[in-house]
Amino acid sequence: MPVSERFLSLLGFQLSQFVDCADVRSLVVYVTHQEPEGQPTLMPVGQWPADGRALAAVDGDSRLRMPAEERRWLPLRDQQLLLGALQVETSHGNWPEPLRQRLQAVALCLTEALSLDLEQRRLQRRLDRQDEQLRLLVHQLRNPLSALRTFGHLLRKRLAQDSDNRSLVEGLLAEERQLNRYVDAISDLAGGEVLIAPSTTPQPLLLPPMLSGPNGQPLAEPLEPLLQRAAATAALQGRHWQRPEQLPDWRGDSGAVAEILANLLENAFRYSPAGSAVGLHVRQNAGGGPTLTVWDGGAAIPAAERELIFERGRRGSTGLERPGTGLGLALARDLARSLGGELLLLVPPSLSDPSLPPQGNAFQLSLPPGLQSAAAPAAER
Repeated sequence: MPVSERFLSLLGFQLSQFVDCADVRSLVVYVTHQEPEGQPTLMPVGQWPADGRALAAVDGDSRLRMPAEERRWLPLRDQQLLLGALQVETSHGNWPEPLRQRLQAVALCLTEALSLDLEQRRLQRRLDRQDEQLRLLVHQLRNPLSALRTFGHLLRKRLAQDSDNRSLVEGLLAEERQLNRYVDAISDLAGGEVLIAPSTTPQPLLLPPMLSGPNGQPLAEPLEPLLQRAAATAALQGRHWQRPEQLPDWRGDSGAVAEILANLLENAFRYSPAGSAVGLHVRQNAGGGPTLTVWDGGAAIPAAERELIFERGRRGSTGLERPGTGLGLALARDLARSLGGELLLLVPPSLSDPSLPPQGNAFQLSLPPGLQSAAAPAAER
């Protein structure tokens, strides 16, 4: 069937309203069907009265196209595109003005509904193709990730006595595990329905559930691979990297916090000028949660942009020539607030803590008090 059940339902309602018109003998709705080769054909999709007649398609040679006093065609046309037609057969050739207006209104309604129906079906076919391609890419992506994991484990065995380089391999394996989590999340999104609740305001850019860590996980666990990544990036770029003296003793949705910090560190290394320092500062607040500040020593973000850059799709003027989507800071702030915390931009970093540089930018993440874990081992603190 070239149209949906919803369209057929609407069509039946529109046609049945002529039950009180003795002048109207029958109504038939056709939609245009285009074969890969050949002329377009009008295919019947609905009729009134529903008397079980077998309706034939209308092509260039059909006798239905011949002029007749009691038969008229109302085109269902969207601009220059003929979507279909409404065939009207009456008991005589003269249409009273009220009948003409009613039929024109029905034709207009069916044209709009058919246009929307065809567009929806076209988009659904496109989504189905994209979903199929996405599943294929996710499947293929697992192969090189599996190879990286295998090579990483082999290299770790060979570097068993080389503590300096072994930490680099551990960092590679941690990044491979994180990539697998992203691939699993993409696979889940490709296979499930995304339900969007109606709202007049933009929805938060929250992560798929599987990317949030187990509730109560020590924050130090997902932070360590991020710090190794930052140290390696700084070494490659010839920057000074300042890691925190100690990691926060905090438990909660550590996976979400790690995603926030990963975005902030990526931005710091990407957008701050070459050679400027980057660091992560941690302050444990008495009676509350920790404050984690990602700072850089680059040029200050202009005052007019300091709130705009937290909007989705908005980027600062200093980073327009570099690749990016403008989603990282929006995601980071939404995640922070979903945890009961806050993410602020402070310029310069010394506003966050006097020990930080007097120039540059600082993104300060404040967290609420963490969950208490019963008899947490000292090694996890």
